[in-house]
Amino acid sequence: MSWKKDEDGDELSALMSLDQSAVLQEARMFNETPIRPRQCRILLAKLMYLLQRGDTLSTTEATELFFSITKLFQNKDMSLRQMVYLAIKELSEISENVIMVTSSLMKDMQPKSEDLYRAKAIRALCKITDVSMLPGIERFLKAAIVDKNQSISSSALVSAYHLHGKARDIVRRWGGEVQEVLNGKTASSGISFFGSSKSNTTTAQSIEQYHALGMLYTLRQNDRMAVAKIVQSFGGGSRGGWNIKNPLAHVLLIRYAVKVMGSDPSSAETLGSMLEEWVRYRSEMVSLEAAKAICELQDASPKLVSSAVSTLQSFLGSSRAITRFSAIRALDSLAMTRPEAVQPCNMDMESLVSDNCRSVATLAITTLLKTGNEASVDRLMKAMQGFMSEISDEFRIIVAEAVKNLCVKFPQKHSVFLTFLSGALRDEGGFEFKQAIVEAIIGLAKTVDECRETALAHLCEFIEDCEFTRLSVRILYFLGVEGPATSMPTIYIRHIYNRVVLENAQVRAAAVLALAKFGSAPQSDGKLRESINVLLKRCLDDRDDEVRDRAVWALHFIQTDTKRIRYMRDDSTYPMRTLESKLVDYISNHKNAEKGPISLSTIPKISREQDLAQSSAKKDILSVTSSNIVSPNINKSTLTPSEKADQPSFTNTTQTAVANLSLVPDFSSYGNVLSSSSKPVELTEPETEYTVLCHKHVFNSHIVFQFECTNTLAENVLEDVYVDMTSSDDLDDSISPLAVVTIPELKFNTPSSAYVSFERLNADEIVTGSFECTLKFKVFECDSATGEKLDSDDPGFEDEYLLESVELSEADYILASYIPNWKSEWDRIGKIDDGEEHEIISSFHLPHFSNLKDCVNNLVVVLGMFASDADLNPTNSVAHQALFMGLFESRDKVIVRARMTFQKSNGVTLELCVRSDNPNVCNLVMSSIS
Repeated sequence: MSWKKDEDGDELSALMSLDQSAVLQEARMFNETPIRPRQCRILLAKLMYLLQRGDTLSTTEATELFFSITKLFQNKDMSLRQMVYLAIKELSEISENVIMVTSSLMKDMQPKSEDLYRAKAIRALCKITDVSMLPGIERFLKAAIVDKNQSISSSALVSAYHLHGKARDIVRRWGGEVQEVLNGKTASSGISFFGSSKSNTTTAQSIEQYHALGMLYTLRQNDRMAVAKIVQSFGGGSRGGWNIKNPLAHVLLIRYAVKVMGSDPSSAETLGSMLEEWVRYRSEMVSLEAAKAICELQDASPKLVSSAVSTLQSFLGSSRAITRFSAIRALDSLAMTRPEAVQPCNMDMESLVSDNCRSVATLAITTLLKTGNEASVDRLMKAMQGFMSEISDEFRIIVAEAVKNLCVKFPQKHSVFLTFLSGALRDEGGFEFKQAIVEAIIGLAKTVDECRETALAHLCEFIEDCEFTRLSVRILYFLGVEGPATSMPTIYIRHIYNRVVLENAQVRAAAVLALAKFGSAPQSDGKLRESINVLLKRCLDDRDDEVRDRAVWALHFIQTDTKRIRYMRDDSTYPMRTLESKLVDYISNHKNAEKGPISLSTIPKISREQDLAQSSAKKDILSVTSSNIVSPNINKSTLTPSEKADQPSFTNTTQTAVANLSLVPDFSSYGNVLSSSSKPVELTEPETEYTVLCHKHVFNSHIVFQFECTNTLAENVLEDVYVDMTSSDDLDDSISPLAVVTIPELKFNTPSSAYVSFERLNADEIVTGSFECTLKFKVFECDSATGEKLDSDDPGFEDEYLLESVELSEADYILASYIPNWKSEWDRIGKIDDGEEHEIISSFHLPHFSNLKDCVNNLVVVLGMFASDADLNPTNSVAHQALFMGLFESRDKVIVRARMTFQKSNGVTLELCVRSDNPNVCNLVMSSIS
């Protein structure tokens, strides 16, 4: 830049002080003859800065400016021409009649033009071109794709990518040229986009292959088999895959390979060997990506994991901090699920504890904490405490999570962990960091009874000077739950009442509720309850309505034991999404009011902890986004919150299915749904032409099968889609076919549901059996871009697709629901003495299970009942106890206690105890296991 500088100013201050009107006045320079290239370049730079700064131009101003700039094409100055291309692209979106500059740009696109002109002209022309004009320049673009100059080839490929959204059919015809670039038949030469620095040389090499691979995937992404073929064709040296020389292209291939492995498990072995080849690739970037992908695979073989760990171990000694960080982060993620695989790297990670890069040192310590033994905990925690104040909140949160997990692994070290966490709680930090520390302390208090009172004391100390309202509310809730069971609850009451006096309305309301919990707890004696009454009465004069209302509510229900149990100790709630759906259905039909108030008996209850977990997961989904390709084959415990968002939520899926069911007029007379399958059944392979999921809904006198169908073929549209069901068991005396609801039209990637309903001839009989299913439909050819039929007179042809059989089991009659106060219910049912068997205990030897987790997962499938996260995830590899709850046909409570032990020589030994109000249900549940 060459404009005059102030004595104390610089180029930046000159730009900051630019005035839009003055710059537009200067733009008259573009109409002068002769053209002054240097001054025009400076003026164009000023205009670009104004646009990037956020200044707006009217359509008239932009159009006049646009056509003034086009006059600069008369000058051959190369630097000026580059600025002209940039200005045309920026102004094209706000100017009118921009198509007039097409002739100048097409002239610069000619093969005889300068290479630098051609690349920039292609980008600018594709930015302003209209779909109707694209056939006229298609020949030039196809030639540019296979040009020997990599800048021209890349420009054409990137432009094709942007054109694909508005001219899909035309761009699809360029697949042959894109494939040619990938095969390396065009020699790379010319100017690099990445400059000439040594560090960028390998990345810039054959960069057009990176763009070509992304373009080819865009063209074939809706065809799973074609994507698999791309990966297998270019993915390994033995298959000619090393024709691809660009590391970024190999990184893309690795991600596509992981996606293919998730959708097609049969390809796991072949693609696994390809990943092993990539791990040994000469590019550091490619090796790291392959190793990271292997670490995230749930079913990777020990040999494959070992090769990845060996590569990551070699990177730990790299001179580049970013390489060490990438390697240690991958190992840290792997250590969460396979700590034994990471243990060979412990010596190398020990040397990183004192690394100059604090991020690397932090991850090294957290990884060692996961893989090390109890003896190393004290030393590592001391090292971590030394530089906690020097690292960012992001890494301090990682440390807090690691310590939280260690509390479960080494509960006897609770004093060390609690000292570390309480010290971190006093440090400066943001909300997320403080929340992670608080949750870690709460987790420790729940896990280790010996440190509960000490942990509560630290939390009480923290809320005395806590700047975050949400954390104060969270801690007060926890004090209300755990405080009454301590040896001296009055200590915590003092801290809680201080919040009523000193804090804002939200915290005061939470404090009132916590006081009420102390007064309603079974451990509270008459004297303590009287003291609580006095404190609550003082809250009746509070200036906030919410605080006063809670105090009145507490004083009313705290008086009698029956009310305390029902209204104050019951901590269960209803899932808001399900409750909302039921209420909307109720008020949408005015006839429902005549039948009486809405019944909540069909809505499953969930515990408060489960509700908090669901709310936290929803916030993670809303606050974090990710562009990573996530495979269903990846271990979900290693995913970030944004990646977890991409995984299917079966609770939400079932709720949506039930909501859709209420919209079908044929089923309006069936009454309320008694139970729905907790997880849809896949009746097809994920990579097939049509995918079908089955939901099962049980009514009092009917059974409805819902088939959620998806058409994955963009070239076809289906009509009159339905499922033909035939009982493979003799069920004619138990159920009778009643109705079949078809899908009128099934377009590409637009899921829709077909239904088949049966009448239960005897409402008291539990019908179980198998059904053979066939998907039947009419097929029509259509435009893949619009979904419209190619020939409106085409009668189509009938076709059918064989599906997997559907099993109707005992679990389909049980509504997975949390039972409030389940402990007292368990004891109550166990004491029933009416001559019937309300409890059945049976033992099973299961040698085919290799761990307790697999046994728990199978119990979830067979029982179809509610279980908490703690029950579903065994922390002890030798012994575990899980509890399952539900309502049989939304009526009878049923609770199953599963105790299991594991030995390598004998497998799993399982003891099941089933208790229910209905003795027949006990027999039914036990028979489903047998």
